[in-house]
Amino acid sequence: MKFRYLGNSGLKVSEICYGNWLTHGSQVENEVATRCVETALEVGITSFDTADVYANTVAEKVLGKALAGERRESIEIFTKVYWPTGRRGHNDCGLSRKHIMESISGSLKRLKTDYVDLYQAHRYDHETPLEETMQAFADVVRQGKALYIGVSEWDANQIRTAHGMAKELGFQLISNQPQYSMLWRVIEEWVVPTCVELGVSQIVWSPVAQGVLTGKYLPGQPLPKNTRATDSKGGSAMIQRFLNDDVVERVQRLRPIAEEMDLTMAQLAVAWVLQNPNLGCAIIGASRPKQVVENVAATGVVIPPEYLARIDEALGDAVVRNPLLTAENTPKTRPC
Repeated sequence: MKFRYLGNSGLKVSEICYGNWLTHGSQVENEVATRCVETALEVGITSFDTADVYANTVAEKVLGKALAGERRESIEIFTKVYWPTGRRGHNDCGLSRKHIMESISGSLKRLKTDYVDLYQAHRYDHETPLEETMQAFADVVRQGKALYIGVSEWDANQIRTAHGMAKELGFQLISNQPQYSMLWRVIEEWVVPTCVELGVSQIVWSPVAQGVLTGKYLPGQPLPKNTRATDSKGGSAMIQRFLNDDVVERVQRLRPIAEEMDLTMAQLAVAWVLQNPNLGCAIIGASRPKQVVENVAATGVVIPPEYLARIDEALGDAVVRNPLLTAENTPKTRPC
């Protein structure tokens, strides 16, 4: 396993991070989820990403139980706050001081830890003054409940403003967690250059584009059973943007490239995002332990420039690059 510094901090993370969105407490049984975490630890993953909203807090509980007994200093635990949980009352979401303070306490109990290494604002809250949010995060850090602060799916201007406030308040904003893959590159034009300037790393989710980049979806063919595209628990909605014959046909053009590099298509997809020097880590999910083993093989892979050019040529205009789409991932009003 290779390790990278997260932002301009001294925190090192495994460049492959295990995440449990849409799996723990939802798609897979707890016993299988625990085996996936155990496998992740066995293959060298030390960074684990979750959120209070995943499976309505159950994912945090499953991860906390799976990591019980591990030396706390040897792992990095990330979680998030913003989306509604529990009874979805009028203060049960967003980035108000009230919600942040209550949420971090709940997350720590579920994760069975005294602190998280990284606490992330899961989206930008347009209804709470940013000053209030950043002061609350500063207090969370000073109380020792989180070591560092990050954000998720914030645009370049929001990151720049928050980074300045964090510096004034005496804590570090070190990461942003956006969607990023060969097919979804909306952060490249504005977000990444801003983060490079400020010393903020990307922790990217969905590097295999919800599974489309594994090559399992074929043009003109029925959707395979027991895949993300046929999941009734929420996974199918996210993948729809990639499920058209043009996109999946272009993805098939990546197969010979992967074969020439002696990689699976999933490994090629994960290795591709890791070529971006602004990445701290790429989050992989898994419903089976063997998927963890497969994806970890992408660590340390160097894709030569000529292969990167061939990937761009193969995907062509199937790649989504519009930087304005980052803002569309955040609700204009609180979702509670």
